[in-house]
Amino acid sequence: MNTSNEQPINTKIPFMNTLTGVTNKWTQNGYTDTITISPEGLYSVEKDKKYGPADVRVVDFYRFEGQSDPADNCILYVVETTDGVKGMVVDAYGTYADDDVTKFMKHVEEINKNVEKRDKSEDSQAA
Repeated sequence: MNTSNEQPINTKIPFMNTLTGVTNKWTQNGYTDTITISPEGLYSVEKDKKYGPADVRVVDFYRFEGQSDPADNCILYVVETTDGVKGMVVDAYGTYADDDVTKFMKHVEEINKNVEKRDKSEDSQAA
């Protein structure tokens, strides 16, 4: 038991380390729309509607590296559209990246990496 005024060592991992864990978290937070990206833009299956890069913002993104196989490398984009579509896009990166996704994401102006929000969320879950 630590009786001094020292802060305990933070042993929790400050990020989720699996694609499944992260997608489950965002699905629970309402990011459930089925989204694809083609040369024509981002497409919402539920709304049957296409969006350009100006209509999309990346709320957060995660990069995953395969432990033993570079083919397992991927990036998850958590996205929202201006009219409320919320979903996720998974793409490989490196050799196996989808050119349509890469080109589309390069034109999205608002891309966030909200580490502070994620850390606070994990703090509240640990309490």
